[in-house]
Amino acid sequence: MSDHEPALTLRPALSADEAFLFDLRKATMTEHLARAGDASDDAEHRARVLHRYDTARVICIDGAPAGLLKAHRTDTEWVVMQLQISAEHQGRGIGERVLHTVLQAAQMEALPVTLKVLKGNPAKRLYERLGFETIGEDDRQFHMRRAPRASAETEAE
Repeated sequence: MSDHEPALTLRPALSADEAFLFDLRKATMTEHLARAGDASDDAEHRARVLHRYDTARVICIDGAPAGLLKAHRTDTEWVVMQLQISAEHQGRGIGERVLHTVLQAAQMEALPVTLKVLKGNPAKRLYERLGFETIGEDDRQFHMRRAPRASAETEAE
C-alpha cells in the first residue's frame, strides 16, 4: 500500500447512484439498526436512501464511489443526516475528512453542526473526538451538537 493519502471528492448523487447507495446503506446500517431495535427491510433502506436525495453527496476515493454524506444548512445550523463509508474504506480517516468539510462550512458562518447517531454505533467516538457533545437522546439514538469554535480553536485544527 502506498503512503499517499487517497484523493477524496464529494459529488452530487445521481439517479444512477441509487443502487450503490442502497447496497451501501444495507451493508453499513443493518447491524446498527438491528441493535437499536429498528426495522431494516429493503423498503425502509430504500426510503432512507431517497429521503432528501437532493442533499446526497457521493464520497469518492480516487474517483470510485466509497460512501454517502447527506448534510444541509438551515437558517440556524448545519445538519448531518447520514454519513456512511463502505467497509473497505472504514478506519482510514475518510469519515473524519468528510466531516471536516461540513465543519469548515459551518465555521465560516459561525453555525453549529448537529447530527444523530444510533446507540451502539462506534461512529459516536469519532463525533466526540471532533468536538460533538451529546445534547439529548431518545430510546434509539443520541442527539449531538458541535458549537462553532472561537478563532484560536479553529487555527489549531
